[in-house]
Amino acid sequence: MTTATPSHPYVGMWETADGRIRHHLLPNGRYDEARGRRESAYQGRYEVSGDHIEYWDDTGFTADGDFVDDVLYHAGMVLYRKL
Repeated sequence: MTTATPSHPYVGMWETADGRIRHHLLPNGRYDEARGRRESAYQGRYEVSGDHIEYWDDTGFTADGDFVDDVLYHAGMVLYRKL
């Protein structure tokens, strides 16, 4: 697996169509997830291998997802890159 770097194509903000859930994939391999008005609801680390992402929340929760055509499919959610 490869930890994200500043030039990694998936670094940046991803959000659901309604903007309620937002994943900020940071260039240092960490993420910050906001839920509604609750900023930094979840934080942890992530690793990307090809088009697959693995998450490890700081509380011990794990999850994964896949990038397909610049869309992130994660835990039943669909997140789009925020420009």
